[in-house]
Amino acid sequence: MENVKKRIILSCETLETRFALLNNNKLEEYEIERESSGPKAGSVYLGKIVNLEASLHAAFVDIGTGKNAFLHYWDMLPATFDMQDKLPEDEKENEKNVKKKKTPFADKVNSFLSKDSKSKQIREKNTKRQVQQYTIKDIPTLFPPGTELLVQVVKGPIGTKGARLTTNISIPGRYLVLLPYSSHIGLSSKIDKRSERTRLKKIISELDIPKGMGVICRTVGEGRKGIFFKRDLDMLLDYWHKVEQILEKPKVPCEVYREPNLLERTVRDLMTEDIDEIQVDGAEAYSKIRNLLSKFGGNKMAAKAACYKQAKPIFDFFNVKNQINQIFIREVPLPSGGCICVDETEALIAIDVNTGKGKGKRVGEHPEVIVQTNIEAAEEVARQLRLRNVGGLVVIDFIDMRASRDRDQIFKLMRKLVRNDRAKSKILPLSRLGLMEMTRQREHESLQSTVLDRCPYCNGSGHVKSSLSMSVEIQRRLHSIFKSRGNKRIPIRVFMHPDILVRLKNEDAELFDNLEQQYGRDLSFRGDSSLHHEEFKLVDPESGRVL
Repeated sequence: MENVKKRIILSCETLETRFALLNNNKLEEYEIERESSGPKAGSVYLGKIVNLEASLHAAFVDIGTGKNAFLHYWDMLPATFDMQDKLPEDEKENEKNVKKKKTPFADKVNSFLSKDSKSKQIREKNTKRQVQQYTIKDIPTLFPPGTELLVQVVKGPIGTKGARLTTNISIPGRYLVLLPYSSHIGLSSKIDKRSERTRLKKIISELDIPKGMGVICRTVGEGRKGIFFKRDLDMLLDYWHKVEQILEKPKVPCEVYREPNLLERTVRDLMTEDIDEIQVDGAEAYSKIRNLLSKFGGNKMAAKAACYKQAKPIFDFFNVKNQINQIFIREVPLPSGGCICVDETEALIAIDVNTGKGKGKRVGEHPEVIVQTNIEAAEEVARQLRLRNVGGLVVIDFIDMRASRDRDQIFKLMRKLVRNDRAKSKILPLSRLGLMEMTRQREHESLQSTVLDRCPYCNGSGHVKSSLSMSVEIQRRLHSIFKSRGNKRIPIRVFMHPDILVRLKNEDAELFDNLEQQYGRDLSFRGDSSLHHEEFKLVDPESGRVL
């Protein structure tokens, strides 16, 4: 265990599957998957346009999941033209020279093209859309309400918002991404070594890619032999063959391809060469993981999988549970003694960087201490954004730095830290006010939204009325009752939460004694832990009637 640097842990239970990535026993990534009937990012649907909203430049599409999904006009434009523009000249030439051959899987796919069938009509429509030059202004004419079209979920439902869609379909594998309706051939921009790009181009040019389809080589394919790409392409074409079969007799709307579960995605997207070990609790899940690893990476990679059999829960054994608990707290400590405070709001994620208690003088006198604290904060912010899976607009309030070179150092560091984040991010330099603005893409609800429900006490505000406020309300209510009853003498018993009772018996005891003398009434007080902090009851002790 001591020699393991990077470890993946998978806990597979009936109601949920959990994934954790540890780097030197420090939690770097965490994800939860629970069974849901809602649309999952990556899944493909045959949907129908319900209506077009010109003011939003968007279409609302019925994909059969209850809530209509959102399809922006930009996501209805073919991506092929953008891909071509971003390709270097030598790769554009290489794309033209790629030969389209036939394989058993290609024959299966192409067999549908010779039929006068629903799948053929859909393929022709999508292929035509990819090569047809049109703009946003043409969309209402080309895609009126009632139009059936194949769409892919790029972002699952978040809060009250429905899923977000695109018409540019792509099916990711381990080493390749299949483009069923585009002839684009490309490489990941993260593969920057020229000799390796040349080698991969040659391998891809020799693949048997069906006519009218394209592929993109993923970053993980760097250094891999041609046989791995062939296996991956065969698997992807087999997936798409099943999609074509569903499209033969579709019930619009319907799901035609479902994104793999967390177990399969872990192997596909995260099991790289630098992972030393993958621990799985459960014989069935372990067997599945080994088979997938063997298929994608051979026996050497499959040997990295281990079946956890201890009685102690796997996340407790590897000390992950305590680190997970820190994800849900507002204040996260830094090694220097400072901290970052993370607040999720409706509009943005606000992150404040604070120095440790009692260090204010020292920090002010030593600018290098400020920079060091900000460096620690930047590293922790990047980590917390991944762990919490928060997205949208993020504003970070770093400790003020006077030197422009220091501000530039933090900006460059943040760009470097988010480079390996699976979610795409855009970062702006620190503003004159010392704030850094960034956006982070998100496909699913945040971890907080997945695990936690809105508090029934504070209704999500994070606050309840103070004991002083409740004392004022109780006095106000008693004054009202006493005045309305005139000289009629009745005893009153007040029930409240025990925390409020402490206030009434100490700081406000004299006030309530004066209230009894003023109106000549008998008051008694009782604590009831079943009552909400903001709730109290006035009861007639003789009849038991609530006043």
